[in-house]
Amino acid sequence: MQSFFIIAILVLGFLITFQIAKASEYVAILRGEEKARKQTNKINGFMLLVFLIVGLIGVYYCNEMLRGKILGTPASDHGVLIDRLIYITLAITFVVFLLTQIALFWFCYKYQESDNRQAYYYPHNNKLEVIWTVIPAITLSILVGFGIFYWFKITGAPPKGATIVEITGSQFKWEFRYAGKDKVLGKKYYKNIDGAANNPLGQLWDDPYNKDDVYSTGEPLRLVVNKPVELVINAKDVIHNVGLPHFRLKMDAVPGTPTTLWFTPKYTTKEMKEKTGNPNFVYEIACDQMCGKGHTGMRGEIEVITQSEYDMWMLSRKSQYLVANPDKDPAAPKPATDSLKIAAATTQPK
Repeated sequence: MQSFFIIAILVLGFLITFQIAKASEYVAILRGEEKARKQTNKINGFMLLVFLIVGLIGVYYCNEMLRGKILGTPASDHGVLIDRLIYITLAITFVVFLLTQIALFWFCYKYQESDNRQAYYYPHNNKLEVIWTVIPAITLSILVGFGIFYWFKITGAPPKGATIVEITGSQFKWEFRYAGKDKVLGKKYYKNIDGAANNPLGQLWDDPYNKDDVYSTGEPLRLVVNKPVELVINAKDVIHNVGLPHFRLKMDAVPGTPTTLWFTPKYTTKEMKEKTGNPNFVYEIACDQMCGKGHTGMRGEIEVITQSEYDMWMLSRKSQYLVANPDKDPAAPKPATDSLKIAAATTQPK
């Protein structure tokens, strides 16, 4: 029903516009083309001036209403820099917008057709063209330079001691692997992927670095506040994209081509709930690349916690190597048959 009303309103608007145009055409014929044109120019010039004033008031109103609500608080160190670059870009473009739009609409009103004024032909001015070419070129070069600097900072080597976490996208979920005490992710091979054998990422069990890696899926990605984290990003099937809107970051997840980025979370999830006044706040992992019919539901969460909470959580988890190879787990209970054999051997007379 709502779609019907929208279509009806659009059709009605088109018909009204068409009828006004036809009526104007008939009036022009009755009054004379030249007189009608001059009167139309006056009306259009006045309406353009009104549109300029109303439009600027609307821009100011929208800015006041939405200030700080669209982007929100940046929750990472890189996010602060990116927000700063966004605001600088907006300030520069806003000044240009004001100057050009005010000049455009005012000139349309001020210099409309008049019998008392002859149009002045002004075809070329080298100095003016150099000014409006060089200044924007320098400004854009500076902005692009800052963008490249931030990009290489985000994708460069993380600080020493950074937490290393792997994110793997597949239709339509996120899988996480945390480096253990050795701070190194073990090797993997896509042909070794076998969910039935508890090896969903294809880890190579003969690699000693895989012995302490912790696998997780279907639950939030856990990160430590004020500690750098490097994300190693992969995909199993098609191209996905790890979008971290609260941290102002995103990176493609490409099958067979790992990508990386790093950042430092500034606030725990609990602190962000207080800052936003939203008790249901969560850091989101969005897939920012169309990846199939379940794309919109490919949503993950991040929980930023303290170092002690993170350490306790890691201690509660078992490495995926031991999950896939329970016979190698020293903490696993021994089979009952082995216990009986030991008991029988100790009770036999010598």
